[in-house]
Amino acid sequence: MTTANLPETESDGTPGGEVAPFAESDLVQLLSPKGERRQDDFFGRYAEDLPAEQLRQFYRDMALARRFDQEATALQRQGELAMWVPMTGQEAAQVGSGRATQAQDYLFPTYREHAVAMTRGLNPAQLLKVFRGVSHGGWNPLQYNFHLYTLVLAAQTLHAVGYAMGIQRDQLEAPDTEAAVVAYFGDGASSEGDVHESMVFAASFQAPVVFFCQNNQWAISVPFKVQSRVPLAQRAAGYGFPGVRVDGNDVLAVYAVSQWALEHARSGKGPVLIEAVTYRLGAHTTADDPTKYRESAEEESWRSRDPLSRLETLLRAEGHVDDEFFEQLKIESDQLATQLRQDVLAMTNPDLRASFAQVYAEQHPLVSEELAWLEQYEQGFAPESGQA
Repeated sequence: MTTANLPETESDGTPGGEVAPFAESDLVQLLSPKGERRQDDFFGRYAEDLPAEQLRQFYRDMALARRFDQEATALQRQGELAMWVPMTGQEAAQVGSGRATQAQDYLFPTYREHAVAMTRGLNPAQLLKVFRGVSHGGWNPLQYNFHLYTLVLAAQTLHAVGYAMGIQRDQLEAPDTEAAVVAYFGDGASSEGDVHESMVFAASFQAPVVFFCQNNQWAISVPFKVQSRVPLAQRAAGYGFPGVRVDGNDVLAVYAVSQWALEHARSGKGPVLIEAVTYRLGAHTTADDPTKYRESAEEESWRSRDPLSRLETLLRAEGHVDDEFFEQLKIESDQLATQLRQDVLAMTNPDLRASFAQVYAEQHPLVSEELAWLEQYEQGFAPESGQA
């Protein structure tokens, strides 16, 4: 890990200045891939006293998110969704960071933060409205302090910094109200200019924002070593704020690091960059075929670091769960999938005219002209059989 306030460690030193996709010595890790607790004198305090109930909640969150992801993928394959963006393998990064936030914090996701959304209380079916093509969003962001999905790569990082700067100004009038913003993005998006510009502004204004990068090793078909020659967390030093590299498959470590980063931001100390090193086990989207650019051996090596299995090992070893816990969770997961399918199939297509009413707050002559053209165009078709 490297931060402005914590001891620096050297990079892994791989040839040619490249950084290995996974080097445990370079990561904050509180739970090994074998499910054994590890000590960390700094970040360990944020997770060492977590009650058994919270540990079980972490596992439940991850298990339900994975089942949701599987069902959404099946729905797309069956033609019920236009596309889907899988997140299997990244559950710990999302649940750990999502559970570390507080209700007043505002989160800006990409298009893959399904588990984060579920920790904020969204009904999973709401996430599928965009992918079924029946809504431009799917939920009211202000109800959950969770913004709509952003399909434009990295655009949400600029929105997040702007929102964080707004929080700063609100706090001048209400200094007892502390809140932070989380901007999620991937390793591929880190190459976008928007990310650089957002970090420049965040550093200049000490904005209360946590940049949370899920480094899942692949930007579609481009490997991480092409995106950066050094760990992404090291880039934070160039902007003048802390950066931390954490094992993104370790839900305890992600939770602890996120807790610290959010406290740092809320207290007026400025932004933080978190690089959660994880892995996308599936395709980039359901339109992608990862067998064209990835080796199966690589995928298998990451399956051995599965975030759910390592937490299950810990829970069993410490006597926090029994077989009944997992049996009941399996029933709950299947019920979630069944309800999700029912909700998706019950979604109705919106009236196209509603789209014209949502462009501007007030009536606009150009939009009205376009609507009139549409109505005239539709009148040129013969009525369907059985209609007057």
